[in-house]
Amino acid sequence: MPENSIGVKVPEILLPNRRVDYSKWAVIACDQYTSQRSYWSDVKEQVGDAPSTLHITFPEVFLEDPDRDRRIADIARTMENYLEEGVLETLPPSFLYVERHLHSGIRRGLVVALDLEQYDYHTGSQTLIRATEGTVLDRLPPRVRIRRDAALELPHIMVLIDAPQKTVIEPLSKDLSRAEKLYDFDLMQNGGPITGYRIGDPASVRRILRALTQLANPAAFRGKYGVGEEKGVLLYAMGDGNHSLAAAKACWEEKKKMLSAEEAENHPARFALVELVNVHEEALVFEPIHRVLFHIDPEKVIGDMKEFYESSHQDPEYEWFDSEQAMAERCRQHHHALCDDNGTKGRVHLIPCVFRDRWGLLRICRPQCNLEAGSLQAFLDDYREKNPGATVDYIHGRAATAELGSQAGNIGFFLPVMDKADLFKTVILDGALPRKTFSMGEAHEKRFYLESRKIRP
Repeated sequence: MPENSIGVKVPEILLPNRRVDYSKWAVIACDQYTSQRSYWSDVKEQVGDAPSTLHITFPEVFLEDPDRDRRIADIARTMENYLEEGVLETLPPSFLYVERHLHSGIRRGLVVALDLEQYDYHTGSQTLIRATEGTVLDRLPPRVRIRRDAALELPHIMVLIDAPQKTVIEPLSKDLSRAEKLYDFDLMQNGGPITGYRIGDPASVRRILRALTQLANPAAFRGKYGVGEEKGVLLYAMGDGNHSLAAAKACWEEKKKMLSAEEAENHPARFALVELVNVHEEALVFEPIHRVLFHIDPEKVIGDMKEFYESSHQDPEYEWFDSEQAMAERCRQHHHALCDDNGTKGRVHLIPCVFRDRWGLLRICRPQCNLEAGSLQAFLDDYREKNPGATVDYIHGRAATAELGSQAGNIGFFLPVMDKADLFKTVILDGALPRKTFSMGEAHEKRFYLESRKIRP
């Protein structure tokens, strides 16, 4: 069974040696806490000079700092040092089964390498690996610069599979007697316990590949989603880290131009390390990603929003309240009024917001987008184009959004969560969702950098 026909490679994973303190080594994804420097200051204080992924990744909170070039050079140099000094050790070819303990339960995952030849993040893509949300091209250059000269990749990428019968990952949890436990520790900053096992025995590897092949069967795919032959099989849908995978794809497209067909076939840069998670995993919780606008006049933003939606005949209405409780009660009233006898939500979008000591509720009565995230993002993109001094950040967590949105010169917008069971069919039928539509858990539940892989021969 050729692995590349289902876009998978059994990787050679690198982990820190046993002398390394894993609680200092593992650091959360670079695209978290992007407006909260205090979080990263705490991480730096905790890590100090110890071996850590903090020293070989680039937290996005620092991307606009003047020392960016020096930081990127330091990352490449530190990677080389870790390899030369034996900080990292290479495992035999194997998958890695991960159990992450969260408030919602144990989230199970499988670390594999995916074939970048099977991935296309552009609109209308029909590839095996596909983006679920719009890719922002101007976010790629700094990531590409980091990866271009890097000896290693460290994934915070989580990729979803749609396996309702739980045939791929879940069977591993029932018999770990043949699996070597590689790590078992508590992640920093309230990240929770995590355990990893090496899955290298041939029988387990074959079973995993066979289960993925069955999910990718074209006839079964068409029957499952009720689509015709014009729709390509979607086996892997991006969950977290799409821009990191897109950067890996861009680097591979650059590199393969200099390779022969034979050299490109198994070049390490052709593949990217990711964690697969079943969208039907009970502990996998979809959370909304909220927005905060900075450097603005909140009252003017509200006025511009009403004008934006009025100009496209979407019939906006706005109310404001003295407390979050009053605003939330009004939301419940609207939601109840919008539901029919079967509990189906009507086509009106509710977008709560907060600025200073005010809580507001925008109703879009005739929305042109399917999701609230699409309606809000359309305005934000238009507003930022007309107001280049304004900036927007995408915030995980309602409390952080309320705190930031309440500060002078800011406004925060809250979005609802989407049903994760709808994800694959929506992407198959409609294409990528508006960017930053959903998040898999709160910020502290995101994937931490832990495993790595060489991306140079």
